[in-house]
Amino acid sequence: MYPENLEPKHGTLTVTIPKDRIGVLIGVNGSVKKAIEEKLGVRLTIDSKDGVVSIELAKSPNEGGDPAAMFKARDVVVAIGRGFSPEKAFKLFEEDIVLDIVHLEDFVGKNVNDLVRVRARLIGTGGKTRKIIEENAHVLVSIYGDTVAIIGDPQDVEAAKEAVIRLITGSPHSAVYKMLDEYARKRKAGKLMPGFKL
Repeated sequence: MYPENLEPKHGTLTVTIPKDRIGVLIGVNGSVKKAIEEKLGVRLTIDSKDGVVSIELAKSPNEGGDPAAMFKARDVVVAIGRGFSPEKAFKLFEEDIVLDIVHLEDFVGKNVNDLVRVRARLIGTGGKTRKIIEENAHVLVSIYGDTVAIIGDPQDVEAAKEAVIRLITGSPHSAVYKMLDEYARKRKAGKLMPGFKL
């Protein structure tokens, strides 16, 4: 699910994020790093040189540390690494809010021109397409490098992901907008069944 390298070992999760996002993860005077640590009861060790972030519990499970918090912390770190502002990534602190990532290379390969073209399709003129996905599916979207990261409720994230994949694979914008509009209408009317497919 993530491009980042995840290695659970000795109670530590290791994530590698782009080096140009390390400063954002640390924050002014360490404020973002501290907020993640305090909120989730974890300890982050950040290697600015190679972008490796190690996550461990501040207290062992025997002392009340929650192993699930490490995975929440991983998602927040990955979200910041994938271009979200800390404020948006912090939405992942909430219960039942998830992160999913679509890798553009899985669909279009590594050709730079293809990646640029697909990114432009997903962002839209003046950010219109990304905004329509966010507003209709009630999610947050970050298009960064060769990934599209989505934060939200699991069902909303699925809907947004489906829209993203359809755009990547060539569906007309109008058809995807119509599909998202239908999703938003059913969502508002409370007609979304578990496992609802677009």
